[in-house]
Amino acid sequence: MIIEDPSNFNKDENNVDVSIIIVNYKSWSDLQNCLNSLKKITQKTFSFETIVIDNCSNDDKLTDFSKNHENVLFFENSGNNGFSNGCNTGANKSKGNYLLFLNPDTIVNVEALEKMLKTLKENSNFGIVSSSQTNSKGKLEDSIRIFPQMFTLFGLSRAVFRLVNDRYKKIVISDEKKIFPDWVSGSTIFISKLWFHKIGKWNENYWMYFEDVDLCKKVTDLGGEICLLKDVSIIHNHGGASRINVITTALTKSQVLISKHIYVNTHFKGLSKSISQVLLISQNIFSKLILGFLGFIFFFVPKLNIQYHLLINMKNYYFQALKNKTWLSFRSTQFPK
Repeated sequence: MIIEDPSNFNKDENNVDVSIIIVNYKSWSDLQNCLNSLKKITQKTFSFETIVIDNCSNDDKLTDFSKNHENVLFFENSGNNGFSNGCNTGANKSKGNYLLFLNPDTIVNVEALEKMLKTLKENSNFGIVSSSQTNSKGKLEDSIRIFPQMFTLFGLSRAVFRLVNDRYKKIVISDEKKIFPDWVSGSTIFISKLWFHKIGKWNENYWMYFEDVDLCKKVTDLGGEICLLKDVSIIHNHGGASRINVITTALTKSQVLISKHIYVNTHFKGLSKSISQVLLISQNIFSKLILGFLGFIFFFVPKLNIQYHLLINMKNYYFQALKNKTWLSFRSTQFPK
């Protein structure tokens, strides 16, 4: 069921246990598979509603697609406002006591959902619960994630940190069914509505990427824990709308770099913040000059062409940051107009 005007949506007074919220942008095939997996959940241990926020895909597919999913609530967002905004929009329309945020490229199962919900209900100090994730071939994803620090912002230094950090090594070798990483992927975030409002919802300063790290950081700053269940898993097929072509791939890669700046500006303090921003600028511009130049010459090589467009994107971003005195992407709903 598609709802044209979200402001006119009247929620039933009777709550459901779980509101499943999915943000979509032109990922119709993945979304179809995700919704099909939800249709198979017919148990009676918990009730749920499914809400899809379409971030203005603008491809004339929403109306026809929604007709095949009458039990799903579809809302069209006012624009491609980013993942955080889409999640918050869905949460504002929800009536569940618990919120499950899913990527459209996930395939779920009842066992994982039941165990995550049970864990949340039994542990009020668990701000967020997630599960293990595998790709379509069954390969387990790395789920042990640490919060960014000045010396873990980059690949090599992060790898060294993981080798020497005792807490990280203990999590790696743990055979416990529950582990407690610093943060979990935004592709599967289970949270009570109480905790969700306590931390102030998703941070819409981020247009895409690092919003999940930020969400988990806010939970831990308020004394909550991030729990990942190793004994259940969902399927997560990476890619989707973020890797359609060279331009889109360069855009998403640049948003990762931009969101690092936003995270540093939000959560780092003092000298560490200033040094980290300078290091990021150096990494994002100077280290990419050669690859960007090669991408300009060998534009017919997709991987090099991506680097050229990535360099241009970051150049434009830094000029915009100086002009507007903000680290935010111009795509963010919070960007100063």
